[in-house]
Amino acid sequence: MNTKQKTQVKKVVLAYSGGLDTSVIVPWLKENYGCEVICFCANVGQGDEDLTLLEKKAIQSGASKLITHDMREEFASDYLFPMLKSGAVYEHKYLLGTSIARPLIAKHLVDVAHQEGADAIAHGATGKGNDQVRFELTVMALDPRLKIIAPWREWDIRSREDAIAYAAKHNVPVTATIKSIYSRDSNLWHISHEGGLLENPWNEPEESMYQMSTSPENAPEEGEYLTIDFVTGNPVAVNGEKLSPAKLIERLNAIGGNHGIGRVDLVENRLVGMKSHGVYETPGGTILLFSHRDLESLVLDRDTSHFKEIVAVKYTELVYNGQWFTPLREAIDAFVNSTQGPVTGTVRLKLYKGNIISAGRESKFSLYREDFATFGEEDVYDQSQAEGFIRLFGLSMKVRALNGLPVSGLDMPQPDYSRFKRD
Repeated sequence: MNTKQKTQVKKVVLAYSGGLDTSVIVPWLKENYGCEVICFCANVGQGDEDLTLLEKKAIQSGASKLITHDMREEFASDYLFPMLKSGAVYEHKYLLGTSIARPLIAKHLVDVAHQEGADAIAHGATGKGNDQVRFELTVMALDPRLKIIAPWREWDIRSREDAIAYAAKHNVPVTATIKSIYSRDSNLWHISHEGGLLENPWNEPEESMYQMSTSPENAPEEGEYLTIDFVTGNPVAVNGEKLSPAKLIERLNAIGGNHGIGRVDLVENRLVGMKSHGVYETPGGTILLFSHRDLESLVLDRDTSHFKEIVAVKYTELVYNGQWFTPLREAIDAFVNSTQGPVTGTVRLKLYKGNIISAGRESKFSLYREDFATFGEEDVYDQSQAEGFIRLFGLSMKVRALNGLPVSGLDMPQPDYSRFKRD
């Protein structure tokens, strides 16, 4: 362990969860920087932590105080719902639960640093993961004068076993054990699981690992119907009951988790370049994404819907990479919000053993017209006109065939360059 004193920092605000990593960081900061350590705990819906016990643990670890902020409603309304409306999903599976929480936590971390007169912030993200980028980009965007300390990039601890040993040496109370170690991150939107047997992507996750959802095999034998009401893209009610953003997500987590909804096993590409294997549980978020898309299919025109899918890919990258506080993310939000006016209505779903099944959708802004879509006799659409449209739409294909050219450009005959040789 590096014991050289670093006196350039006087007061540090540490993003503190009370878990193994952040617990050992407290004495490490004091030992290596000789600074006061203030712990900051962000309540983003990770569970009903006993704040009295958490404060006692932080003080026991060497912190001067613990500051907590309840950010659940802000998280839901200002971060989760905008992301939901964008349609962002990373690599077709990951609903970005950890990614989207980091800018919010870092924003409050900076606010606390200002209030407490701190000259640095610290976080427990490792040097191999994405979170270090997300935390630090946010701090850079909001106050680049603050020093950022990332112990995992400095200390000699290289494993969770090392961290447990360090905690024991410094009398830091921890709950992790060597026999059963999962690296978890939970909040209002999801819970993630990494490490342990998941380090081998061939291994199937053990059922005892899951915390938010029952297995589909053990889910109820009867399906459950529910309705979700949306106003301008934002979900506002479940089964007709109006709920605050955070309460609505909590309600859907309970309902979806009971039916085994929202489990994802993913080998993903981290921002830092390596692959990682993680398992995510996002019951409420999975239901909301499905229902929001279902309603959009009814009310958005084709070009807007298709372009929005393209934009969602970039929005996903910005969230995953920690680029929330950027002009581009704000610009995309402005576009997305401009599309959400008609996304007002009700979606009916059926949940059954891990499946979400569409059971109906309605909106006063619906673009669906039965008289347009029917194959029967009608006046609004003359089917004979389709012939001219098809002829024009396929004209380039027809010309290609008339010229005897293959469909694939790779199969094009090579030109005879010998004709162009000069004497």
